[in-house]
Amino acid sequence: MAKAKPARRTLDSYTVKHINKTIRPGDCVLMRPSDSSKPSYVARVEKIEADSRGTNVKIHVRWYYRPEESIGGRRQFHGSKELFLSDHFDIQSADTIEGKCTVHSFKSYTKLDAVGNDDFFCRFEYNSSTGAFNPDRVAVYCKCEMPYNPDDLMVQCEGCSDWFHPTCIDMTQEEAKKVDHFYCHECSSEDQKKLHNSHVSTRNADAKVDTKRRRR
Repeated sequence: MAKAKPARRTLDSYTVKHINKTIRPGDCVLMRPSDSSKPSYVARVEKIEADSRGTNVKIHVRWYYRPEESIGGRRQFHGSKELFLSDHFDIQSADTIEGKCTVHSFKSYTKLDAVGNDDFFCRFEYNSSTGAFNPDRVAVYCKCEMPYNPDDLMVQCEGCSDWFHPTCIDMTQEEAKKVDHFYCHECSSEDQKKLHNSHVSTRNADAKVDTKRRRR
């Protein structure tokens, strides 16, 4: 007769002794990769299980992928700390946890005063089998129409409120850092047109007044 598998119980939390950190479902953790030359894997803890004696602790995780691990690879607009929440679930030993980290929403990440080594952000969910992203569209900026990369310096037009990469508007990084007021080419052109139309209207108004005077 086959032996029955020992009952396992679900834990609300678990203290990882070798890092002296307590983890709970919902926490994000750094996990030791099989290849020591690669950066730590990042995962979200879904569930914590142990045997009846409270040992042999297993962590149910949902993996985050780095852009270079996705089918399309890393692209220009991907930030250095960007991750994708994948549909890849797994069970790992708690002994492989190297530390805790924080995966921020994109909006929260862009508001950080300082980004630490254990700060990451996520704006996409990723289907590991098809390579599809959710959402499949995000806002684009600049003349190059690229999504925002929080690592890149950008300047904002005071006219249309769009953001621009300095290199796309023939501006150096140093010049961009010193800019107090900026208007993109289109907004500058619109201002010139408005100014021109204003002068034309003024001249036409003066002409009408003069004509009226001559009629008297």
